[in-house]
Amino acid sequence: MSAAAADWLPSASVTASGRPVLSAGEVERNLLPLADLEPEENPRLAPLRGCLLALTSHRLIFLHEPSRSARGLPLAAVVHAYPPHRRHSHNPLRSIFSSSSSSSQHHRIRLQISMPPARSEVVAIVVTCKADVDIFFGRLLEAIRARAWEMTPAAAPASGAPVAEGAAPAEDTAIRMPVVGVSGILRMEQESWESAGQNLQDAFQDLNALMSKAKEMMQLAEKMRLKLLTNSSTEPNSNDEEMGSKQDMQDLLLSVGIVSPVTKETAGALYHQQLSLQLADFVRIPLDKAGGMMALVDVYCLFNRARGTELISPEDLLQACSLWEKVDVPVMLRKFDSGVKVIQTKTHSDEEVFARILSLAQKPDALQKGISPSDAAFTLGIAPALAKEHLLNAENKGLLCRDVSPDGFRFFINLFNDIDDQNIYTQKPHGLYHAWISVSVASQ
Repeated sequence: MSAAAADWLPSASVTASGRPVLSAGEVERNLLPLADLEPEENPRLAPLRGCLLALTSHRLIFLHEPSRSARGLPLAAVVHAYPPHRRHSHNPLRSIFSSSSSSSQHHRIRLQISMPPARSEVVAIVVTCKADVDIFFGRLLEAIRARAWEMTPAAAPASGAPVAEGAAPAEDTAIRMPVVGVSGILRMEQESWESAGQNLQDAFQDLNALMSKAKEMMQLAEKMRLKLLTNSSTEPNSNDEEMGSKQDMQDLLLSVGIVSPVTKETAGALYHQQLSLQLADFVRIPLDKAGGMMALVDVYCLFNRARGTELISPEDLLQACSLWEKVDVPVMLRKFDSGVKVIQTKTHSDEEVFARILSLAQKPDALQKGISPSDAAFTLGIAPALAKEHLLNAENKGLLCRDVSPDGFRFFINLFNDIDDQNIYTQKPHGLYHAWISVSVASQ
């Protein structure tokens, strides 16, 4: 049943690739590939069937992947969560004779929730897939107890307790005992170990404080970026300089990072699937800026930079990209004949690139000296490696001819299409062949 049918739950937004849109400060905690939500007592509440269940710090999000619709159950509405159980697990005989495909064989997590206006309902999460339900339930309890939706950024630094004004350091007021004999040496060694342990503890506290502040800065950057996008769409009369500064600010904030990266710990068996969807959402803006195509190695660097400490391997990235063939996302993985792999939008057109290359190759200087990958890269606004692939692709289409010399590759416009096979010595007073002869004569 589509998530749209369960109108008693708040709707949740999804991205273009089908991942849930998280609010500010919301992070993913765990995923279940397949789960149902069934009302226990009230038959007027429509159930949810066959959903991907995402547990976040704020909500339980039921995503119906075929319809790209989602519903969210706020954790603030959960009054009590009961441990997972099977409905007939207490009766062995009923367990043996009941159907194995029945929902009674699946783990159920009962939730007592509070719904407006001031009424209580009991619903059950039915885990219909092979998953570690105990781990999911443990993280559900942790999220409920943490109450992250009520937290606000702390104004004071979290590096430690403030020191009273005018108070002297503890080590200045401590009485130093003299080092005498073996006992003095042992005491000095003990003090050294205690000092090292305290320094290590302080270092980890500072690291945790830095990581918490970094997370807050990422959330602030995302808010500012969304606000800039909203303002730029509502102010069409802004001048070019102002729009350029806004674009630079958006690029800077985009490079801060992903607030809730997909990890193996949170996604489990769905790691590569969810990673591919998050990657599809991430590369959309860089691809638009790069003209619709980027080298896979460049995407790897940008994506890992945005993920911060949650780095992924090249194999994980390649496997995530290969899954795009099975899902409906606006990007795709492409491999050139030379073996170079790129990521491009599905709306990217090679014909538009060929038209720009041919326009460059027909200039008088290019007719005489040809064009290099660097020339094409400057015209197309892409990396020279990708420009070279486009030039080789244009050569395979019969649009260009290649000249290989110690100085590298030079590409010329293909003049053989303008030469008459029946009379190769006849010069047409028009066309590319005539333009090439005119440039050659003028250069002598």
